[in-house]
Amino acid sequence: MEPLDLARLEFALTTSLHFLFVALTLGLAPLILYMQARWVFGGGPVYERMTRFWGQIYLVNYALGIVTGIVMEFQFGLNWSGLAKLTGDVFGAAIALETLVAFFLESTFLGLWIFGWHRLPRIAHLAVFAVVTLTAYASAFFIMVSNSFMQHPVGYERHGEGIRLTDFGALVGNPALTATLAHLLPAALSVGAFFVAGVSAHHFIRRTRDVDLFGRSMRLGLVVAAVTAPLVMVGGIAQFPVIGAFQPAKTALTSGSATELAKARSLLAARFGPGDLTPPTWIHEVGQVMVYIGQILALLSLVLLPVMVWRRSIRLRPLLYVMRFLIPLPFVAAVCGWVVREVGRQPWAVYGLLRTEEALGDIGPVAITGSLVAFTAVLLLLAAVDYSLIAHLVRRGPEEDALTLGARTLPAPEPGTTTHLSPDHLSPDHLSPERKETPWTSSGC
Repeated sequence: MEPLDLARLEFALTTSLHFLFVALTLGLAPLILYMQARWVFGGGPVYERMTRFWGQIYLVNYALGIVTGIVMEFQFGLNWSGLAKLTGDVFGAAIALETLVAFFLESTFLGLWIFGWHRLPRIAHLAVFAVVTLTAYASAFFIMVSNSFMQHPVGYERHGEGIRLTDFGALVGNPALTATLAHLLPAALSVGAFFVAGVSAHHFIRRTRDVDLFGRSMRLGLVVAAVTAPLVMVGGIAQFPVIGAFQPAKTALTSGSATELAKARSLLAARFGPGDLTPPTWIHEVGQVMVYIGQILALLSLVLLPVMVWRRSIRLRPLLYVMRFLIPLPFVAAVCGWVVREVGRQPWAVYGLLRTEEALGDIGPVAITGSLVAFTAVLLLLAAVDYSLIAHLVRRGPEEDALTLGARTLPAPEPGTTTHLSPDHLSPDHLSPERKETPWTSSGC
């Protein structure tokens, strides 16, 4: 393979794997914020345990996701120096804000949330995680500001061999950005919603005794899924006229219309001159996979919600298996959408300004093959570790001895003394919530 093809493959693998972590982080954060808010404002101890259980999963995914992002930045620096040379002054503003938000504010407040259990007042502790959630979405926003500039460059002027930013308002008001956010944000929420509902269904399949916790989690996931899954479709459809205005070949290929594709080719020839400026035709199939998954998720979320809110629905094991099966589908749809977005702008790295081959740095096939193998191996290892740790936390469940996040710690006894807790020393927070016995029967399960 040519160095350009290897670099594009490396970019596709690193960004797609990183995006899986990002989608779950963005999807879980608002749900955990809701759980903690219910606990703080009198929802009962079950919501504290829900926050701690799902919060542990969030922390594992967040920590490993940060590492995948660092790996992705390395491949940018090694392979795409031409892109940095041209657009560094424009990208610098958005990436600097993303770094300040993600690596400083978000990480700082997440640390306060982890170590602030039973130390901060409840309302302050809730406010800390509200900041974590907001900064997570702010981080995604600034990344998409940079990516949308690559899709539709605005607010810049030529300056020597590069370009410089002249209008920050145009950069953050880019129509390629606003149209994408209406599709991306509900998509991320649907990832978290189907994950929470599917994991809860998994525990009911295993005949969990934590009926209250997983029942509430499942209903929350299904409600959010029933709202966001249709919004994902609406947002995706609404993108077409916006994207078609500046990337006509992408929308023509994803729609599968030969007439529209011929019209797009003539528009591109008139704008950029002769040559094949259309992206690979296989993005149509990838886009169809995304569309079909979106339709399945929207339909099933609307069907499952009214059924599963019924308390005795936990006996309907076929539906529980369906919900568990749905867990990976939003991830697949998200990656397919990302592939269509990125490959669909080819042969441009920055649409209309910089060809992909011009964005590639001066790097030989041996070096780029080595980085491809090394970075892909690291990311696959991180993905495997993430999956195994999350699966381990899911299997352990929300038993008190398994919830390390927010666990109360007792001071170590002084030498020569014995320590015991009398009933007077026990607060309600020390006591495990009462488990409800589940009336599982062979006839219903």
